[in-house]
Amino acid sequence: MSDTARDIYLPVAAQPSIDTFATFATQAEQLGYDRIWCPETWGRDAVTILTAIAERTDEIGIGTSILNVYSRSPALLGQTAATLQEVSDGRFRMGLGPSGPILVEGWHGTEFESPLRFTRETIEIVKTVVAGEPLEYDGKIHQLSGFRLRFDPPESVPPIDAGGMSPKSVELAGRFGDGWHALMLTPEGLRERIEDFEHGSDLGDRDREDQRITLALPCIALEDRERARYLARNHIAFYVGGMGTFYREALKRQGFEDTAETIAIEWANRNKEAAIEAIGDDLLDELGAVGTPEEARERVADFEAIDGIDAINISFPRAAEPEEIEATIDVLAPE
Repeated sequence: MSDTARDIYLPVAAQPSIDTFATFATQAEQLGYDRIWCPETWGRDAVTILTAIAERTDEIGIGTSILNVYSRSPALLGQTAATLQEVSDGRFRMGLGPSGPILVEGWHGTEFESPLRFTRETIEIVKTVVAGEPLEYDGKIHQLSGFRLRFDPPESVPPIDAGGMSPKSVELAGRFGDGWHALMLTPEGLRERIEDFEHGSDLGDRDREDQRITLALPCIALEDRERARYLARNHIAFYVGGMGTFYREALKRQGFEDTAETIAIEWANRNKEAAIEAIGDDLLDELGAVGTPEEARERVADFEAIDGIDAINISFPRAAEPEEIEATIDVLAPE
């Protein structure tokens, strides 16, 4: 049996209600999952969802994956971390990251500047705030003074993880964060980025045993194998073709240059089915655990066996129906 934890990544797509998210969370807690991660993109805000989940669960961890560092101030992110740690009785873990220009500039109207530096400074500021220390910070981007929590800081300071895809961003996560959130990676690509993380950990003189690498793994386990694989292809094509260059560049670094370009071109030309079809079986199986229940279980176990992975975050295709998500949560439950 693997020592790797199994987490749940709540669906990025809009769901019927907050109760739907809470149902996924309570199901996951009953089945023994370690943590619930909540994304924040264009749907409901992650903080409200996690507050509702914290009130309706008892033991399962909660976390953000990820809050972008541009749409909330660093001090407010610190307040948020301290408050969610309080409302969850110490079960909170924060994931932060820069996201990308489409979300930051297009949706929030904020300049996407110096993402690595912005992320580093935000992590440092959040850690100061949640520790209850006076905030006197003189950075290249942020110059802050005079802030301090007006309530007792949490007894257990919540860990602050960083998201990242490029070698430098993963190195930053290792150097300044308590963990790294990985995604869109093949097993070989994951091993290369783990080396970057551990190099950053060494640079920051961090204890690697105290840090956590969490892989968000696209998963869908259905008796209807073709439906499962189509959903996953659609999900990958959407991110590579429609969400900026980061996912495309990640695929290129892992040896899928032609596929990444084809997906991007077809998506830009609104040939979405062609973009979906460009994702071959080899790439699909390299990036996720997709197919029948038996196939999905075996593939998750393959990823769990990769040295350096501390948690597998079971995530779901954006077009999956709630009942398909519930079925997958059940099939892939920890043993």
